[in-house]
Amino acid sequence: MSSFKPFTFDTVASIVAEWGAARRFGEILGSWTESRNLLIVTDKFLHTNGLLDAAKASLQQAGFTLSIFDDVVADPPESVLHDCVGQARAAKVDLVLGLGGGSSMDIAKLAAVLIPSSQQLADLYGIGKVKGSRLPLVQIPTTAGTGSEVTNITILTTGETTKMGVVAQQLYADKVILDAELTVGLPPLITAATGIDAMVHAIEAYTSRHRKNPLSDALAREALRLLASNLVAACEDGSNRQAREAMLLGATLAGQAFANAPVAAVHALAYPLGGHYHIPHGLSNALMLGPVLRFNLSAAAPLYAELADVLLGPSEATVTDRATGFVAFMDDLMNRSGAPRRLRDVKVTEDSLALLASDAMKQERLLQNNPVELREADALALYQAAF
Repeated sequence: MSSFKPFTFDTVASIVAEWGAARRFGEILGSWTESRNLLIVTDKFLHTNGLLDAAKASLQQAGFTLSIFDDVVADPPESVLHDCVGQARAAKVDLVLGLGGGSSMDIAKLAAVLIPSSQQLADLYGIGKVKGSRLPLVQIPTTAGTGSEVTNITILTTGETTKMGVVAQQLYADKVILDAELTVGLPPLITAATGIDAMVHAIEAYTSRHRKNPLSDALAREALRLLASNLVAACEDGSNRQAREAMLLGATLAGQAFANAPVAAVHALAYPLGGHYHIPHGLSNALMLGPVLRFNLSAAAPLYAELADVLLGPSEATVTDRATGFVAFMDDLMNRSGAPRRLRDVKVTEDSLALLASDAMKQERLLQNNPVELREADALALYQAAF
């Protein structure tokens, strides 16, 4: 009799990991697809600071016609997606490339779905609501954090402070290109915040109450090993090629893990911080990780102990000691990363914590995955602990 519980594991069809791959985009994509009318979804900063130049030259040399949508912003509202789809339809694009951080890749996913579709965006929110196929989709991350290049999730800002998600198999890309050279220009604070975001993905996937499986576990462990052993080096010397490559691969592996074993309370508590205070997603995760790790310790100690063995080496110590050692290690790593450590350091006010706690409880899709049930009073206590 098999000891394995049945599980399903889904991910993208193809990953190319190569330093300098952006300079060969035309060659890489040209040999893969006959589509030549390409939409690049990115942001103004990446477009204007020259990061796209080599990629654009390579694509044009290979015969691609380029339409560039560079109006993506952090925590993108629905209007950005509608503008992107409108521009793409007018240009009659037949291939979509998301290039940037999580927001650009998220917009690219839904644009690839909506450009040829008659479905309305409002009908896509939730799980498995997308009908039919989409345009071919390629994703190229320029930060080592969100893992969006290998997930089937898009998050959009739907109101002043609210976000909604689309989760569908069609959002998995056809091809992902990991070129760590594109991450060399990331400032230390963004490197720290996105790197910790990726570690949160790995930890929450490993401790997820639902759909955790042997494949997601293996990816989460290796992701955490790569990220934890290279985060400080990448923050201290942004041109360290070995650290940049390890961080980017780690973020992608963590993305594959949490796409299959979903994240939980850290993310549920992070989203209201983004909604109310526009704190970048990776940083809001970093701020909430320590309190949530301690809150979950009672139920997750055996799993934390296993992660401690990955980061600190096998030990004869008790499960409890290894688990608390893991939490202490993560605290120390975040301190050394240079990222802000308290909510008050990023201008969150104490009188807003109750509202944040109330908003966090709306993240039922995430909270159900947490190893310990979390009530509104617990959420408030966690924000107070992070304050």
